[in-house]
Amino acid sequence: MDKVKHDMELRPNPRTGRYRLISANWKMNLNHLEAIQATQKLSFLLRPADYSYAEISIHPPFTDLRPLQLLIDSDRMRFSLGAQNCHFEPSGAFTGEISAPMLAKLNVSHVVVGHSERRQYFFETDEIVRAKVEAVFRSQMTPIICVGESLEEREQGQTEAKLRSQVESAVSFLAPELAERCVVAYEPIWAIGSGVSAKPDDAQHGAMTIRSVFESLWGREVAGKVRIQYGGSVNPTNAADFMHLEDIDGLLVGSAALDPESFARIIQA
Repeated sequence: MDKVKHDMELRPNPRTGRYRLISANWKMNLNHLEAIQATQKLSFLLRPADYSYAEISIHPPFTDLRPLQLLIDSDRMRFSLGAQNCHFEPSGAFTGEISAPMLAKLNVSHVVVGHSERRQYFFETDEIVRAKVEAVFRSQMTPIICVGESLEEREQGQTEAKLRSQVESAVSFLAPELAERCVVAYEPIWAIGSGVSAKPDDAQHGAMTIRSVFESLWGREVAGKVRIQYGGSVNPTNAADFMHLEDIDGLLVGSAALDPESFARIIQA
């Protein structure tokens, strides 16, 4: 029993000192019954040592949060429960919205903020993303702040400028002790759901750009603690290529995370 417990203790990356984070973004998929089945199967597929390699967060639709909270707690699963979005106000006349304090009451630990689909389809601006980052921290949770460039911006050589603008807008108001707790997901828009992932050099360059923003605002020590994920057509074949990069600390996985076997292989890769 002691050996199993030791094998499951989360350990930092020996090269960076940062804890890895691999997140499943289910988007608008899986009802609560399907979510329970998928989570149980994922738990069955993972080995004790997998939990020592990375923190694993699952981000289901809002309707699945309470059932998964009960499942994770009752079965003592080693998953962190995450959300895909929240409103920036704690309460009020915002029909259809969910607030950060509501999520915190469900033991949600991580909230995805500013995903490109939210920006594109729901017209979320940098100002809204900034307000949501503040709301998540105010409720003692961790934001996963999504940033990334479009194909047109990439072709025009605007990747660095876009990333710097998005990151600065989202985090520049934070105190250093909050800034170092941020998770930033570099998700090039042209790679999301396209089946075409960024090359490792592209991912590393994007992550370096993101980390340099934190360094310019708060110095090298704070920047060295920020965790950066890569997201965009991640699969079991390319996952290891991204996780071996110096500035990549985790993955934000979309469609490949809907299949427990595929997601388990990504974690084990």
